[in-house]
Amino acid sequence: MANTMTLIQSVTVPSGGAASIDFTSIPSTYTDLCLKVSARDGDSNWVLNMKFNGINGTSRYLQGDGASASSGTQSDMRFIVDSAGATASTFGNAEIYIPNYTSSNYKSVSIDSVSEANATTAYMRMVAALWSSTSAINQITLTNVVSGNIPQFSTAYLYGIKNS
Repeated sequence: MANTMTLIQSVTVPSGGAASIDFTSIPSTYTDLCLKVSARDGDSNWVLNMKFNGINGTSRYLQGDGASASSGTQSDMRFIVDSAGATASTFGNAEIYIPNYTSSNYKSVSIDSVSEANATTAYMRMVAALWSSTSAINQITLTNVVSGNIPQFSTAYLYGIKNS
């Protein structure tokens, strides 16, 4: 049985930036979802937040910056991107995997993200998240955690994965 990935929707942030990247009306015809993001945030926080159907999840993370490591718990699903102060024209990258997104159980999420700062300090974060809802995921929203827009040329690609 082969797995197949199908592009559901892609978003490229236009000139002037955007308050959020939104995927709406996600079809329920796939087994899993995979979201690939290349982005910056509009401030100095290095992170974006993800919500499903307008609701936050919770997460545990492990991150490093090349000199030290840290871990913690958060009441949202944050991942690393490049900050507004990072090297110009560089973008952080994330891959987000959401298995069984239509299940009537709580949804687990794994996130692997890195910054691309072209500097001595670069960030990497692994996240294990839980969305405590039995609803199917039909909307994904990415926003800046603190303030500001998601800058121009940031991209996100949502794929549906089907066992066939």
